[in-house]
Amino acid sequence: MASDKKHELTRDFFSTLPSNILRSFCGRNVLWHLVAIGATLFMVSSGLDWTYFTVTRPLAPYLFPAVILGWRAPILFPVALYIVGVVRKDLRAICTAYSTAQAAVIGVLISSAYKAFTGRPGLRRSALTLVDTSREFHFGFLKGGVFFGWPSSHATVACAMSAALWTLYPRSKTVRCVALPYALYIGVGVSMTIHWFSDFVAGAIIGTAIGTTVGNVFKKSLAHGS
Repeated sequence: MASDKKHELTRDFFSTLPSNILRSFCGRNVLWHLVAIGATLFMVSSGLDWTYFTVTRPLAPYLFPAVILGWRAPILFPVALYIVGVVRKDLRAICTAYSTAQAAVIGVLISSAYKAFTGRPGLRRSALTLVDTSREFHFGFLKGGVFFGWPSSHATVACAMSAALWTLYPRSKTVRCVALPYALYIGVGVSMTIHWFSDFVAGAIIGTAIGTTVGNVFKKSLAHGS
């Protein structure tokens, strides 16, 4: 493995980060953000969020591990893949590690920015009181924190990483069999435990746009390194 190529990939991770954040809002990605917002408006106004919560509430205790996995996997997977790539001198593994790591970082940044301005509370109060708070938003800046709320960071990051992998390896059956179930497990899991259903749906849509954008950029590096 050429040492200069590994350094080039490291440089690409940082140099493309700002531009990939901007690309996540450009072109057709703007439409996906609008779709996420529109889907949320429908689910909130129609009462679908509350109906989903009441129907799936008994399953919440069994799906809470998705909350834990949703924060650990985005850290452990890229790090482990990078180590494997260095040990085996595999540029493809290193490139994939950087791609998924950047997708996760951008997913956190964008979802947290949305949360800072939408201020939507999570499910905890409704779970304790059984009072419908699904229509509650506190628009402004940091009126509701960035840990819970709209969209789900868990879903955004999981779908961003999965979409990046899918974009890098579109013909890989292994990627399809792992990436999609992982993203669904995390998204559905948090939608029954700490987030409203529309938080998950919006996060999935936005995360997929992010991951596809990042994957396409790193796909070029992967092709050059082959």
